Amino acid sequence: MAAVLTPPAPARSGPGALPRPRWRGGRRDRWPLLPLVAAVLLPALPYGTSGGGGPADMASGVAVLVCVGRLLYLRRRPLSATAALVLGLPAVGFAVATVTAADPAAALPGLVRYLQVFVLVPVAVFLLLGDACGFRIVAGSLVLLAVVQGATGVHQYVTGTGASYMGENVRAVGTFGPSDIMGMATVVAYGLLAAAACALRTPRSAPAWLRPCAASLAAVLVVPLTLSFSRGVWIATAFALLVALMLAGRRQALTSLAVLGAAGVVLVGGFGVGSKMIADRAASVTQVTRSPDRSVSDRYAMWNAAGAMWREQPVAGVGLKGFPAHRDAHASIGLSSGSDTAGAGQEFRRQALLSPHNMYLLVLGEQGLIGLTALVGSWAAILAGAVRRLRLARSRGPAAVDCGLTAVALMTWQSVNFLYADIGGPTTVLSGVVLGLAAWWALAEPDRVSAA
Repeated sequence: MAAVLTPPAPARSGPGALPRPRWRGGRRDRWPLLPLVAAVLLPALPYGTSGGGGPADMASGVAVLVCVGRLLYLRRRPLSATAALVLGLPAVGFAVATVTAADPAAALPGLVRYLQVFVLVPVAVFLLLGDACGFRIVAGSLVLLAVVQGATGVHQYVTGTGASYMGENVRAVGTFGPSDIMGMATVVAYGLLAAAACALRTPRSAPAWLRPCAASLAAVLVVPLTLSFSRGVWIATAFALLVALMLAGRRQALTSLAVLGAAGVVLVGGFGVGSKMIADRAASVTQVTRSPDRSVSDRYAMWNAAGAMWREQPVAGVGLKGFPAHRDAHASIGLSSGSDTAGAGQEFRRQALLSPHNMYLLVLGEQGLIGLTALVGSWAAILAGAVRRLRLARSRGPAAVDCGLTAVALMTWQSVNFLYADIGGPTTVLSGVVLGLAAWWALAEPDRVSAA
């Protein structure tokens, strides 16, 4: 009994000391990531509305509060001058557009939403990620969300329970429903890019099974992405993958292109996974200027309306959330009253067209040149910084190159996809998470980025 009560000898120090286990402290350090992981995973939970205020938005609010609490407790300088300038710059355009709006009170909800997605959530991600391991946890959550939504989407296609497309309920939309047809495609694209980046540059300390597993997941996620029939997401994903492949190295690029090409041939050609519909949808990408369908015609009309709003108010725009109110006064008579949605458990309904489906034109029309310059300038600085640090990381060979490749791929995808989409729906908060991941890689201190 005396031996049992004897306190343990103090740990030895010096060359002969045993290494201290780090997993306990690591777990304590990881708990602030829980609200971030929840914000990533909760969009899969349907909550009956496409607006804000859902579970994912609440989790992002908790993440912001945790970040503020940690800053007050630790009493550290939260951001470097460069990071504060880049991440805070969009707030200038938001504030100007709100103050100069015809009805500032009506623009106030837009100010809150834009600050949440493009300032507060990215800053919270930036500050809560302690090292590369935290980055990988959040990126892994994106992959998990993509797998769940992708499996749901494939099941919808196979059983004919998806959203209506060309008279059949075969469009894969996951749990987001036909009113948010871009939701599943967005999260699947995020997960596909994160898995592909991990396969291209697997961490040195990772187990041997991680690379083939990540490569297999990336290849499998091509199926639900294809069955989403979302042309803009296809283009953005292909472009982001090409950028990632070029930055990963020539050998990895050639091998990955061969694997993806073979997977496409087997899935679409061999098994006939929606080959006719996919071929028609892919062919329509090249016909949008010659014989556009109704959705493309409506999109062109809304783009022209956003441009007309900007020409009327070039400096500060018509105000946040002002596009719906000014749409009819600036749109052509060819714009339809809405888009038809049905399927995936929802009755037929007419959905109003309340945005131009182009983030850059939406910002230009509502916030003018001030808002567009501030927002795009911030994104460009993040993307340029991420690419620069990735090139340096490849030459120096730190363990976090996979994080850099993921950050660049996700930021590239977001930049290209905003040419065909804007914010809205349950996945909106994920845009802020992606911006935060890219900003962490581009702007965080070198010791945080290089730590494995």
